[in-house]
Amino acid sequence: MLLLALFMPKKEIIVKHVTILVVYLVIFWGFYRLLFKLPEEVEEVVIKPIMWLLPMFYLLRKEKADLSSIGLTTKNFFPSIYFSVTLGFVFAVEGFLINIVKYKGINFSANLASNSLTSALLISFITALSEELTFRGYIFGRIWHILKNELWANIITSFLWALVHIPIALFWWQLSLAGVLSFIFLTTIFGMASALIYARTKNIVSSILLHVFWEWPIVFFR
Repeated sequence: MLLLALFMPKKEIIVKHVTILVVYLVIFWGFYRLLFKLPEEVEEVVIKPIMWLLPMFYLLRKEKADLSSIGLTTKNFFPSIYFSVTLGFVFAVEGFLINIVKYKGINFSANLASNSLTSALLISFITALSEELTFRGYIFGRIWHILKNELWANIITSFLWALVHIPIALFWWQLSLAGVLSFIFLTTIFGMASALIYARTKNIVSSILLHVFWEWPIVFFR
């Protein structure tokens, strides 16, 4: 925590910026999911980085904060890989369970007809980069700095993380109430684990890799 604190702005600025970013994502990303449904490669490679990362980096620039404050650092690089691979297997299983919830069964024919394996991996990585930098790197790191309590910062961030993912469950996948609740629960659990390893390593690579491991069962078994 001390390492992150060295690069943080004043608490009043953090509270303001985190609130702005979260409200923006909940409202504008939610309405985007409601109104538009473009091809996945466009959504994840173009639209999401624009709508998620640009506002986050704009706030980061206003804060005059170092990139290390969002976990962009070479420190603890190899421990980050170790942690992500270790937990990756567990969340590959969780991703498989989410897939069952989403598709109401098991389908072992990977949905790679329109995307090659390489492009699917690229999409997964860019998605993880956008979401983990925003939530674990920026939002979690700053809430943790404010509260001085890792557990509560993790719980709050993971709740917000799940909240932002509700629109896709409702408007795209059109899950039942039970399906939405199950999806929210599993997404929250992943969010807490991602924040946990980020808190241990202070390197966003750990969360990004874990996110990719979590998503790949959804890519393969749909």
